[in-house]
Amino acid sequence: MGLGAHIAEGLKPVVDLVYPPRCPLCGDATADQGGVCSECWGDLVIPGEPSCKACGRPFGSDQMDEEALCAPCMADPPKHSGIVAATVYNDASRKLILTFKHGGKISLAGLLGRLLAARLSDPEECDAPPLLIPVPLHRWRLWQRGFNQSGLLATELAKRGKGEVLVDGLVRRKRTPSLGGLGAKERRKTLSGAIAIRESREAAIKGRDVILVDDVLTSGATSDACVGVLLRAGARSVTIACFARVVDSEFDASLHRMSAAET
Repeated sequence: MGLGAHIAEGLKPVVDLVYPPRCPLCGDATADQGGVCSECWGDLVIPGEPSCKACGRPFGSDQMDEEALCAPCMADPPKHSGIVAATVYNDASRKLILTFKHGGKISLAGLLGRLLAARLSDPEECDAPPLLIPVPLHRWRLWQRGFNQSGLLATELAKRGKGEVLVDGLVRRKRTPSLGGLGAKERRKTLSGAIAIRESREAAIKGRDVILVDDVLTSGATSDACVGVLLRAGARSVTIACFARVVDSEFDASLHRMSAAET
């Protein structure tokens, strides 16, 4: 344990005394800072098995074969190498995300990153670790918010040995409106040319496996745009990792609930 960790551990009782640990969902007391109480933990839904071999979408039946593909992947095979989600998007995960992004609770990055890291495999020792690249924010959105929530999650994953963070690998060239309510064609048109590789990072990305990190995966339009530019830049593969993923039964309702401020 390093000196910084020793100091943090020594100050923990003082911090807990001044700021008693509270559940970020209900406000009840918890044992540790950045934790969720046992009751609220039960409200978080972890994606289960079996799931689509290509995208990881959970199937509603346990009778599916482990090699089975979901209908969307059969109709339009994805370019990514899989999707890993810490939770299914519901009221509980939505509240955590909104508190994290808009409530000034960037300390929640540790909790969200820990839950996501638990779903990711450790890198193979013989290979170069994957690059952890966050979905980018437009500079105006970044200045308004003060941080990129996906960048914070990528940093947390790097701390837990899931890869090498490259926080500025992608850049969002133009500010895009909320995609809620738009059809697939309109979403692609809105995002056309919006996301690009940062030129100074092209050499670092070429030939590497990439984990694209996002907070919420809804329609997949933004992540698809990111995957496309990364593969064209020479990335060997791109896996998507997100804290919360919207599943089909929640898709229409969640898009209706999400305002431009939530994206």
